[in-house]
Amino acid sequence: MDKQRLIPLIVATALFMENMDSTVIATSLPAIAADIGTSPLTLKLAITSYLLSLAVFIPASGWTADRFGPRLVFAIAVGVFMLGSIGCALSQSVTHFVIARIVQGLGGAMMTPVGRLVLLRSVDKSALVNAMAWVTVPALIGPVIGPPLGGFITTYASWHWIFLINIPIGLLGIFLALKYIDPIKSEDPERFDLYGLVLAGIGLAGIAFGLSVAGLNLLPWEVIAALVGVGSISMTLYVRHARRTGSPVLDFSLLRLPTLRAAIIGGFLFRLGIGALPFLLPLLMQVGFGLSPFQSGLVTFASAVGAMGMKTLAARIIRTFGFRNMMTANALISTIFLAACALFTINTPLLLIMIILVVGGFFRSLEFTAINTVAYAEVEAAQMSRATTLVSVNQQLAISAGVAVGAFSVETTMLWRHATELDASMFPPAFVVVSIISAASSWFFWQMPGDAGHEISGRKAVEISSRKGSASAKASAAVKHASEETHDARDQRLG
Repeated sequence: MDKQRLIPLIVATALFMENMDSTVIATSLPAIAADIGTSPLTLKLAITSYLLSLAVFIPASGWTADRFGPRLVFAIAVGVFMLGSIGCALSQSVTHFVIARIVQGLGGAMMTPVGRLVLLRSVDKSALVNAMAWVTVPALIGPVIGPPLGGFITTYASWHWIFLINIPIGLLGIFLALKYIDPIKSEDPERFDLYGLVLAGIGLAGIAFGLSVAGLNLLPWEVIAALVGVGSISMTLYVRHARRTGSPVLDFSLLRLPTLRAAIIGGFLFRLGIGALPFLLPLLMQVGFGLSPFQSGLVTFASAVGAMGMKTLAARIIRTFGFRNMMTANALISTIFLAACALFTINTPLLLIMIILVVGGFFRSLEFTAINTVAYAEVEAAQMSRATTLVSVNQQLAISAGVAVGAFSVETTMLWRHATELDASMFPPAFVVVSIISAASSWFFWQMPGDAGHEISGRKAVEISSRKGSASAKASAAVKHASEETHDARDQRLG
């Protein structure tokens, strides 16, 4: 198989393993908690500890890849994730389980940005849209296939297999990575910014962890506010530090690039709204409509079907309309389908719900592919590892913020209506709120230059060809008309 297709599949397989694993555990928490002798509420620490580990270690991924080579780091990251998976399966207490999830987070923190870096350094820019389409699909399929798969495995086998199925997938990924990915290393790795890593780690951990537990009713709101506050202060100190160092772990100076700035800011808003969907929709289906976790998972899986249908058309659509036009319009279209979830009631036919989710999944996947691709349109090769780190951190914060905003909207609706029990009527305002936030991303996408990412999309070649054809037609008409004029007048006219 051609490397232009094989390498995206290798990276996509690892990212699918991570994205599925991070959501599949949610369905199986009661069974795991009963088996290791704790409560499901306490075991939710396993989810937040994984997010905490991601937030702390992602900033170090760029330097690590430059220092040791992205191929080696990617293979080791997959191995560390597998080690954490084995630890989860063998856990006999909540302490063991949380430690194993932290190890998984360490592997996941390296897999995502370094896998994307492998892709960017191995695939020609002309093939980047198709490659990113393959890598984007796991990020969308994982959260929707995770709950039904977790429910199925827990019901008909054992929860241990949720983690053990990662082993053959991981071994295959390591083998293919070492065999087919070229061992590219940075010729002049930068000095490691340990102080910046500590500040960024505390900042991101406080913000991401605080936002994550905000939707779990796990800690008092004063503690959550303190976590977010400490995280925000630490990130402020980091920003000041980054301006004075030549090799920051998070390089915010890259935001000077219009395409990366749009992908970071606009992408954050878009992901915040869409990131709330895997949290809100299963709750609506189970709590509001009374479906079982397995039935709910089968319904929400419709989004994955739409995402799969996108990957063959993404490059053609972007080449036809260009990144700016497509991303601006498609962000609004995706938002409409997200807002449509606010209209779901217990009487809405499941077939109609699934159709809306399928079509919405197509447009959301198309937008994610465009965001993930155009982010690197103006990034130089030497800055690529910094860019992938910045994008990965942004994605993680957006997802955490999406869950927090969705949960806060539902809780606010309950307080407003003086409700004591959660029902289907509490969810429509939350869908509307996250839809409005997501729609705001279109303004930032529109701020990109009109020719943003043309070298990647292939639209530049289309426009050049179109201009040549138009010029040829005009020249023919001019020659015909000029046959009745003098040579000097004709030269003046053509000039």
